[in-house]
Amino acid sequence: MPATSALRRVLAVMAVLPLLTLAACGYGSQAKDDDTAKVAAGAKKIDGLDSVRIGYFGNLTHGTALVGNKKGLFQKELGGTEAKYAVFNAGPSEIEALNSGSLDIGFIGPSPAVNGYTKSGGKNLRIIGGSASGGVKLVVDPDKVKSLKDVEGKRIATPQLGNTQDVAFLNWVAEQGWKVDAQSGKGDVTVVRSDNKVTPDAFRAGSVDGAWVPEPTASKLVAEGGKVLLDEATLWPDEEFVITNIIVRQEFLEEHPKAVEAVLRASVETNKWINANPEEAKAAANEQLEADSGKALPAEVLDPAWESIEFTDDPLAATLDAQAKHAVKAGLLEEPDLDGIYDLTLLNEVLKAAGGSAVEDAGLGAK
Repeated sequence: MPATSALRRVLAVMAVLPLLTLAACGYGSQAKDDDTAKVAAGAKKIDGLDSVRIGYFGNLTHGTALVGNKKGLFQKELGGTEAKYAVFNAGPSEIEALNSGSLDIGFIGPSPAVNGYTKSGGKNLRIIGGSASGGVKLVVDPDKVKSLKDVEGKRIATPQLGNTQDVAFLNWVAEQGWKVDAQSGKGDVTVVRSDNKVTPDAFRAGSVDGAWVPEPTASKLVAEGGKVLLDEATLWPDEEFVITNIIVRQEFLEEHPKAVEAVLRASVETNKWINANPEEAKAAANEQLEADSGKALPAEVLDPAWESIEFTDDPLAATLDAQAKHAVKAGLLEEPDLDGIYDLTLLNEVLKAAGGSAVEDAGLGAK
């Protein structure tokens, strides 16, 4: 091979490596296109937009996004405007993408939504709809933890410092009368911040005694011999609490309300289809997970995980407010001003047009 050709090949490989690194880390990694979700030839663009960039996590608690992507429902509502998807591993990276303008709309948990809103002084995002409730459990090693009181003195994993499940666990610990330093995780219970992807390995190795985690991680731990000691839903009124919201860049909402309304119509239609066709929806979500990550969930994990999640258009605003108060009490958040974090105007218009009832913003709507 001539030296110049060899050099060109080396340079080409070096140029590609950073791109591969970005994709591997999950920050804005592009989901694979689904054959049913192509832009229809000759379809009209909404608000003149070439595309709308939608972000979500590869978690079953983001099932609305998974199913809506797989079934092409977002693309259907967006017409000639392409639905582009990005899959994230954690809330902070999705908020960063939203704030930088590289993402328009995202499915995300309550804690990163609150953090993103407060850190920007209420200027960068709005919660515009609900997506899911529930799907969070405390799973333990039954040989080490026989009852709730046995959690004292044990090592319990949560996904990330200050994330939604971390806050919920710290609040539950405090209600038991136990003390834990929120930042270090040390105290009457040791809180181990562990990525959901590696928590099952840590559990199997015995380096943690249990975990307060969302689905499907909770059911993965059960498949490893764990036992569900507590379902977080039982701690909330009507056993409902927000686990996934829909958020939008404020600038995008102001400039492209028709596109936002189209995404909300698709979300409402997707949740309706999920609830009417749970088995088909479960399969569709798993197929999209496989497309995004290269690996589907086995039935022993998928079935119980899906069963514990409720898909709802209601953002359950009062529970987000309560979760923010829990974060303040834990010392992870200064008293936030959440006035204006919600703008449910378009969602309620969509729900009304579909024959549904309006949902509430718990007094935290945009004025």
